[in-house]
Formats: sequence, C-alpha cells, structure tokens
Amino acid sequence: MINECRFCDIIKGETQSYIVFEDAISMAFLDIRPLFPGHILLIPRIHYETLLDLPVNLIEPLFGNAKFLSNIIEKALNAQGSLILINNKVSQSIPHLHIHIIPRNKGDGLKGFFWPRIPYKDVDSIREMQRKITEFVLKYKE
Repeated sequence: MINECRFCDIIKGETQSYIVFEDAISMAFLDIRPLFPGHILLIPRIHYETLLDLPVNLIEPLFGNAKFLSNIIEKALNAQGSLILINNKVSQSIPHLHIHIIPRNKGDGLKGFFWPRIPYKDVDSIREMQRKITEFVLKYKE
C-alpha cells in the first residue's frame, strides 16, 4: 500500500470528503476543486496508480460505475452532457487512479480540450503516426 495517499485516506474515512456513491469496488465524491459544481471523482477502493495498473477484472465494474454516475450527474443537475476524463501520470495531481465525471452544458465556457491542438503537417505525417501506433498494436495485442 502506498504511503500518504489522500484518496486512500478518504477510503479509510480519515480525510473529509463528500461521498455521493460507493460500492464494494469503488467510491465517488465531489472534487474539492471542481471544474463545474457537481464534478465528481470515481476511484477504486484498492490503490492503483494509473489505468495501466488496474486489473482487467476491475475494468468493467469500474467503468460501469462511471457510466452509471455520468447518467446520474446529468439527471441530478439537469446537465446536457458530461465529460469523462482520466489523467495517467502527467497532470495526475494524486497518484491514485481517478475518473473525473464532470457535468457539461452548451455555453458553459469550456472550449474543446484543455490543451492546444497540434495539427499534422501533411498526410504523410498522419500515415507515419498511424504506422508507428499500429506496429505496436500488432506487437502487443493479446
């Protein structure tokens, strides 16, 4: 178990949180620095640092809960949609896997993504990127 994980402390009840959902494998609570009111974080109860560390048998139940909570957030807040987001390592403020579920509405001020888009130079550069990625897909595919 990792030392000094704020999310693990929330799971143990040692840190204040505003829980909105919990089951045997996960817990969701309000983000204390929300992008919009109603922004929640869904975490697995067992400490996994990133999505890559999550065991295969937990993928379906965890993402099933993300789907459920996305629907709940939209209904509860009369939101037009939601943004589901995971950071792996870069921009991950707490190294415990967490899924952001953020209510969205047209005109809410969030423009596209949080980062600049960098277009491909030309069709050849697109094809080269496609080749690099598919090469690894074929190499590592089960």
